[in-house]
Amino acid sequence: MKKNSIKNTRINEEVKRVLSDIIRGQIKDPRITPLTSVVAVEVAPDLKTAKAWISTLGGKEASEDTLAGLKSAEGYIRNRLAKDLNLRNTPKITFVMDDSIAYGVNMSRKIDEVTRDL
Repeated sequence: MKKNSIKNTRINEEVKRVLSDIIRGQIKDPRITPLTSVVAVEVAPDLKTAKAWISTLGGKEASEDTLAGLKSAEGYIRNRLAKDLNLRNTPKITFVMDDSIAYGVNMSRKIDEVTRDL
């Protein structure tokens, strides 16, 4: 299976959808902020591993707490993925904090400041 095949793209999107449902509604860890979103998921072609890019609304401390909470709930999340998805292998998920949304908001704020001064 090629990396950008249609099958792999469908699996990525399905894992992303199920993962966001699990994080939003089934994990009760207080460290995970309610405004946590799954930005992207990339499942390896052999379905053994997956990278999930997570974004949170809040400061750096909130994102670090959320990442720690997700890492501690990794086994539960993998168990729920196995029950919700019908895959040959359930991927081991690695969570990565994605700062692109915060970066975009910061750049937009800077652009607004520059245009206001003109």
